Amino acid sequence: MSLPTLSFGALGSFGVADLVDIVFTSILVYYLLLLIRGTRAVQIMLGLFVLLIVLAVSNLLHLLVLATVMQYLLLGTAVTLPIVFQPELRRGLEQIGRGRFFARPSYPDEAAAAQQVAIISDAAFVLGRNHIGALIVIEQQTGLREYVESGTALDAQLSLDLLLAIFNKTSPLHDGAVIVRDLKIEGAACFLPLSENQVAAERHIGTRHRAAVGLSEQTDAVVVVVSEESGAVAVARAGRLSVHIDDRERLEKVLGAIVRPPRRTREAQAGLLANLIARLSRVNNPSEKLRT
Repeated sequence: MSLPTLSFGALGSFGVADLVDIVFTSILVYYLLLLIRGTRAVQIMLGLFVLLIVLAVSNLLHLLVLATVMQYLLLGTAVTLPIVFQPELRRGLEQIGRGRFFARPSYPDEAAAAQQVAIISDAAFVLGRNHIGALIVIEQQTGLREYVESGTALDAQLSLDLLLAIFNKTSPLHDGAVIVRDLKIEGAACFLPLSENQVAAERHIGTRHRAAVGLSEQTDAVVVVVSEESGAVAVARAGRLSVHIDDRERLEKVLGAIVRPPRRTREAQAGLLANLIARLSRVNNPSEKLRT
């Protein structure tokens, strides 16, 4: 009879503050998992989980030496976690600063985005056919002002002729990246950070491709890269480099899906608070439930 009494006592002490605590903790854990999904942090977390299991088993079996070693190992690992997870922490703080956790993301005007994608796609394949290397960065939510300042600020209207002129081998601005925001070329000859990803290094990709991947690791920008040797066109996004895109229409579709997502996708990516409010309103509205 003592067990039911204890359980009812625990339920009796459960209040609104406890419910709020559980909800917000669950939301925090959920977004942390989204933050590390698809990154090397997943393997690191699995490794830490294995170490915790070994520590628990050693304590259970009273293996004092092993337990002591594992405790010091986990302590040292905890100290180095901010260094190991530096890219993920930086990306998470940027998302919080942009309000992407709880706000509906903003998208460029559809007509402007379509024009931007068409111009960049045309330029990429013209440059590729002439074996002229190029890096074209499409700015998204994360501001790229620090990278613009590393090169030459232009603030010029985006056009095919201007892109071809910038990347012409005789141009003083050809060695570097062009950063595009909406229908403006913000800067040219900009320096981008190289990727520190070991997988990218093992693929024996060139410096231009490593720079494209490196910027996409640190920001949400989309980078179109044209190989000077082969003329192949690829797209870097979220720390990943696509396979070679050998068709202009396909490149336009890929960029269009990223820069200008379809309407259903935009609606599905609404912020967490907007989704919760919409669901609660449907629950409290019987006629809405009948229509659905």
